[in-house]
Amino acid sequence: MTKELLAKEMSRRSWVQSLCGGFGSIGLLGMLGQEQARAATLGHYVGPRYPTKAKHVIFLFLSGGPSQIDMFDPKPTIAKYAGQRPDAVSNFRTERQTGGLMPSPFKFQKHGQSGTEVSELLPEIASVIDDVCVIRSMYTFNPAHTPSKNLIHSGVILANRPTMGAWISYGLGTENQNLPGFVVLSAGQDSMLGGALWRSGFLPSEYGGVALDHSDPEPDKMIRYLRNKQLDKESQRRQLDLIQSLNRQDLDSFGPDAFLDGRIKAMESAYRLQFEAQEVFDVRKEPQSIREEYGDNNYGNSCLLARRLVENGVRYIHVYPDSDNKLAGKNGVPSSWDDHREINKNYRGRCPEMDRAAGTLIRDLKRRGLLDETLVVWGGEFGRTPVSEGDGRDHDPYGYTMWMAGGGVKPGIVYGATDEFGFKAVENRVSIHDLHATILYLLGVDHQKLTYRYAGRDFRLTDVFGEVVKDIIA
Repeated sequence: MTKELLAKEMSRRSWVQSLCGGFGSIGLLGMLGQEQARAATLGHYVGPRYPTKAKHVIFLFLSGGPSQIDMFDPKPTIAKYAGQRPDAVSNFRTERQTGGLMPSPFKFQKHGQSGTEVSELLPEIASVIDDVCVIRSMYTFNPAHTPSKNLIHSGVILANRPTMGAWISYGLGTENQNLPGFVVLSAGQDSMLGGALWRSGFLPSEYGGVALDHSDPEPDKMIRYLRNKQLDKESQRRQLDLIQSLNRQDLDSFGPDAFLDGRIKAMESAYRLQFEAQEVFDVRKEPQSIREEYGDNNYGNSCLLARRLVENGVRYIHVYPDSDNKLAGKNGVPSSWDDHREINKNYRGRCPEMDRAAGTLIRDLKRRGLLDETLVVWGGEFGRTPVSEGDGRDHDPYGYTMWMAGGGVKPGIVYGATDEFGFKAVENRVSIHDLHATILYLLGVDHQKLTYRYAGRDFRLTDVFGEVVKDIIA
């Protein structure tokens, strides 16, 4: 019986119901569909193109809010008033009840030709600081984790809008049709369940992020049902072509269906992905010296895999913490950067792996000639207060630090400043919307022109806000 005749005699629904299982790419499709893991192939941005070097983004997101005061924004004045709340501090508005000023227990030192001050906690990042643009004047609009995470990823506090990776994947597409345009690297099931930070929102579903659990570096364990163990490549292709013809027959019969269209694209992506993923996702193929340089641990593997994905044309890579909870991890130290208690102990336990991997990532991209075309963004949803909460720090959305490297930003500079206590951004303030506008500009995109029409209006990542921070652009 020919494919065309079979398509006439069986509906798509009855055909799928008659399948007996064991079809590996369909299993993979289920995972991709449920986690909005689709691969974009064509960009939809039609606005002016800016001269730019950046082609890829790696976002090293530190969930919970890393402390600027203990890492990149030294404030010696705090030591003068330790334990006190002078007049300039008395009006500090914090989410919880806090005590007096708490000096950082960590020493700062100038590094590189730029003389940028970096905490003793971060020797590897300090070693590449001349390639880094440190922004000390970030601010956001909400002191709670979930709304602030939504803000930094989607530009609004709502949990239903497209995230930055989805916008970029939608606007620019991917350079590799066999891999997703937007990949999320996240170890542990806690941070894999929600997917809120890599959702496609109202954008077509194929632009959402593919979330990989990289707690085991074996590709078959990162993605469930990655390989079809029963059918070879040619047999899968014939079977998929038949199913796709039935899908398209449904589209022709019932009219446009965004969900079904997304499933059609996801099935094709799943088929292509299974063959390339075996090679690209396997960091064990790297020389042992490289793995040791990054650190043979979850965070090191994620940064190494991010570099491999850039080499293979993935547009946007989101590196998430080991898990997004407060439960003790390695050496009894929580993996989340939400340090309301024991910040000294937690940072000494947590920083070495992050610092080693992040510093090596910058160095490795540069020696491979990839740093100019790869924008690395580092930071959390907000910072931490200079006043104490026990032996930790409360949330501080008013002034904190992020940094960027490569991708056309000016290297070796410090931009902006907080007040003398490090609580509020006061000089060259940079909002979340400004950050998004600048990232898009570095990719050659006008943030006001990257829009999507939904519910009767044109939406964009920066909403009606955002100014490109041109002073940090090389």
